[in-house]
Amino acid sequence: MSFVEALIRMSAFAEFQRERDMIHYSCDLCKRELDPQDDLRYVVKMEIFAAFDPSSLDSEEQDRDHLEEIQDILERLEDSSSEEIGDDVYQQLRFDLCPECRKKFVKNPLGRETAKAFGFSSN
Repeated sequence: MSFVEALIRMSAFAEFQRERDMIHYSCDLCKRELDPQDDLRYVVKMEIFAAFDPSSLDSEEQDRDHLEEIQDILERLEDSSSEEIGDDVYQQLRFDLCPECRKKFVKNPLGRETAKAFGFSSN
């Protein structure tokens, strides 16, 4: 490796470190700052999409060419922007969690109240 190549690589590595050091993470649940070098951080990814229940189809529906319809839908989606699809049909979410909030999330991912889970009355 030549001296110039070594300088270029060192410069690129220094730039990478500067960019990495500028990224700030915080827990999306408790808002605690997370140091990427010292703190363990968990990433939660969620995909939410409209469900389709094929058992509710009548016999006329079952005779349709669903593959062709899906192809038509995909072609229309390619022509439209993703904002036009709408959050009521499809969403992708991403969250950063600290270790403590990860434990809470894993125990109760839907955020249900503990008292309701046991069937306690509200009086």
